[in-house]
Amino acid sequence: MIVVKNLNKFYNNNKILNNISFKINDGKICAILGKSGSGKSTLLSCINGLEKFQSGEIYIDNQLINTLDEKALRIARKNIGMIFQNYILISRKNVYDNIALPMQCWGYDKNIIDLKVKSLAKLVGLFDKLYVKPNELSGGQKQRVAIARALSLEPKYLLCDECTSALDEGTTESILKLLKELNEKLNITIIIVTHEMNVVRAICDEIYYIKNGEISNLFSASEFFLNDDFRLNKSGLEFSLYIKNYEKYTQIFYDLSKILNNPYEIISTNYHHFNNTSTMQINISINEIDKNTFLDLLKSLDITYKQKDDSVW
Repeated sequence: MIVVKNLNKFYNNNKILNNISFKINDGKICAILGKSGSGKSTLLSCINGLEKFQSGEIYIDNQLINTLDEKALRIARKNIGMIFQNYILISRKNVYDNIALPMQCWGYDKNIIDLKVKSLAKLVGLFDKLYVKPNELSGGQKQRVAIARALSLEPKYLLCDECTSALDEGTTESILKLLKELNEKLNITIIIVTHEMNVVRAICDEIYYIKNGEISNLFSASEFFLNDDFRLNKSGLEFSLYIKNYEKYTQIFYDLSKILNNPYEIISTNYHHFNNTSTMQINISINEIDKNTFLDLLKSLDITYKQKDDSVW
């Protein structure tokens, strides 16, 4: 079990996390939700020991993580796998060596590494890609490599930071299916930071919600989606937008979170093909005034888009 008590995190004088306390139950898939910039990823990095914080306590299986020295923290991290949205693979190494890297760093025997790498490659469906480089893989395949690497030290906890936000719909579904299977087969506890409601609906058992640096009580998925108090933007205008060059999707919403004063909610994302062109449909709820700011941002990033009712691009 992961238990966080009275955690406070500042960047300079800006308080990101405000007296946060919660726990994550073993064997569950838990989502941490909130609008962009709410501190979700910062919280995940604090749990993993990648970010220091000013006060509070984090316990992982009754071990107080934030008082450990560097060597002890490194050992504790063996029990925590981490997956990022941008994969963070080493381009000069093939799939085999990317998966093997954590075990090599810990000095595992070569025969054990070989057995483990091949077993994990089969588990994530990449056995036939073991000796190719990351630049020869699709986005979904790269994320599968990252998942296999995160599992190489047999962690009890798997932390996922926006791990599907750069993927198309079909690939997202396959990654979510894989995560669900890993949860069931390995009884691994999975914590997903996301702003995508379709991810939460698909696989999450439990949900925490961050707002103004504070975290809500624990919800089941059904409780959360029936509770209108936790809509990210209850008074927002809901509209659909189609964009062609959606490889800039992550950049769009990173930039958007910095320029809007009001929260927005990505209700869902879908993918279509028009005239051999892949198109992302984003269903978004946003403040009426901020809608024009959003559209201006798309223009500045040279994004080709149309709204649902527009007849032409």
